[in-house]
Amino acid sequence: MLAIEHLSVEYCRRGQVIPAVRDVSLTINPGETVGLVGESGSGKSTVAQAILRLIRPQEGRISAGTITFQGDNLLTIPEERLREIRGKRISLIFQDPFTSLNPRMTLLDLVGEPLLVHGMKSRREREERVADLLRRVGLRPEYMRRFPHAFSGGERQRIGIARALALHPRLVVADEPVSALDISVQAQILNLLVDLQADFRLTYLFVAHDLSVVRHISNRVAVMYVGRMVELAETDELYRAPKHPYTAALLSAAPEPDPRIRARRLMLQGEVANPAAPPGGCYFHPRCPYAIDVCRTQTPAWQEISSGHFVGCHRAHELQLAGVE
Repeated sequence: MLAIEHLSVEYCRRGQVIPAVRDVSLTINPGETVGLVGESGSGKSTVAQAILRLIRPQEGRISAGTITFQGDNLLTIPEERLREIRGKRISLIFQDPFTSLNPRMTLLDLVGEPLLVHGMKSRREREERVADLLRRVGLRPEYMRRFPHAFSGGERQRIGIARALALHPRLVVADEPVSALDISVQAQILNLLVDLQADFRLTYLFVAHDLSVVRHISNRVAVMYVGRMVELAETDELYRAPKHPYTAALLSAAPEPDPRIRARRLMLQGEVANPAAPPGGCYFHPRCPYAIDVCRTQTPAWQEISSGHFVGCHRAHELQLAGVE
């Protein structure tokens, strides 16, 4: 359904060009959920914005690569064609449910706006569609006359999900949709997304910074570090047998729900590399406990070490890293 090939994105800050994404390639098949994981600043949200061409020209640019969605190159199609694809075929769930909803608009206007923009002029038809969408996300239809301030964070995110599904898109890009919510509410939203995927036959790109969040919703997981993709595998395979030391460190940092089990943290030394001046060779080598000389001088190749399991690490074949059950 979606193919990202050799994508690179640059931002401009005070006259300095900062690479945010470097040579990222990823495919998403119909009906699956791909989790995109990494620390803050790893470039995962930039990838999500690039898919919808939301990077403002005055702030940055897509310097290389292609993004193909159902036969259309999203980076070269005219603006009118892109506007039609946004909403009707691809939609976005925003991270912050408090700033992504206009406080001056009722739920009817918030959820119904995509319908109006794309040609549904009848207010009665919009009301019927909005009522159905609110029911689908677990809200009562009579709430459509209320404003966002009357709802909790979890309820606001349900409103955002209803808005994203208004035009029955095929692909939904969820940009950290649960990171601003309490733990108990996160589980409710994740379960809702799973149910909606079956009902609407959706495909998800699920962006998150926490591997424990994407574990139960994703078919495959891609891990990014300082703008590069370092590992990609099916979820069970990646959690059971990670091949990149950074992935293993992220897994060891995930909280263990059983208090009787003592977590074995893989503590990383140093700081995340500066994207504007990354180290030579593997970007992760200053923090990697397994780094050798070649890691400091040569960029690791993106290689498939087993069926569907890709990694960018010089020592991927020899390292035995701890996963989680």
